[in-house]
Amino acid sequence: MQILTPPDSLALAWFLGAWLVYSIVIERTAKGHSSLNARMNHYRDEWMEQLLAREMRMVDAQVTAALQNGTAFFASTSLIAIGGTLTLLRSTDEILTMVSVLPFGATSSRVLWEIKMLGLAVIFVYAFFKFAWSYRLFNYFAIMVGAAPPPREKNTAHAQAFAHRASRLCADAGRHFNRGQRAFFFALGYLGWFLGPLPLALTTTGIVIVMWRRQFASESRLAFEADVSAPKPRTRKKNP
Repeated sequence: MQILTPPDSLALAWFLGAWLVYSIVIERTAKGHSSLNARMNHYRDEWMEQLLAREMRMVDAQVTAALQNGTAFFASTSLIAIGGTLTLLRSTDEILTMVSVLPFGATSSRVLWEIKMLGLAVIFVYAFFKFAWSYRLFNYFAIMVGAAPPPREKNTAHAQAFAHRASRLCADAGRHFNRGQRAFFFALGYLGWFLGPLPLALTTTGIVIVMWRRQFASESRLAFEADVSAPKPRTRKKNP
């Protein structure tokens, strides 16, 4: 018995292929080196250089704590999403009955519906592992911030090697965080499959377009262009 129809198989292949190709382009190609994520790696190096020169490093500790808290939030959200998905999996009959009466509901067998729910759960499990590992790496990075050499040694080979090592660790933590967020975005596209194979293909394409624009054509990305200059100060008009 064939569980996946040819349209379902094609749509699922498009979803997985789009996720894989997008990840490769962002992380392993020359085009990806000009993305917003890649541009931030330069500022991680700058941050570590500035940290070495500071006597008081409360700001660095606060920024590190903010990175940890944001990652912990997404890791907790992933666990909640996994629990919600498994709860829906236990109520397959009720959900199929409800979907069948909706005007846009696509008829689906019980086995196919359960496969879709399990696939969604796998995406959230993947996201949880990425966020959890990113959180752990940020913990390591926090330890390195606490062990930073004093300012009087900032120009030594030891201090420069430390700054490079710490920035690489921070970049790796950010890379895994980005992968977890990417899984969340593609999970939104995956929801289209519950309406049918064509909605899955359309929502996947829409998610890729949105993420691509944010990395290469958003206002945030344009802020890193070389020709961006500081805004001119406004002159206040004098009252007559």
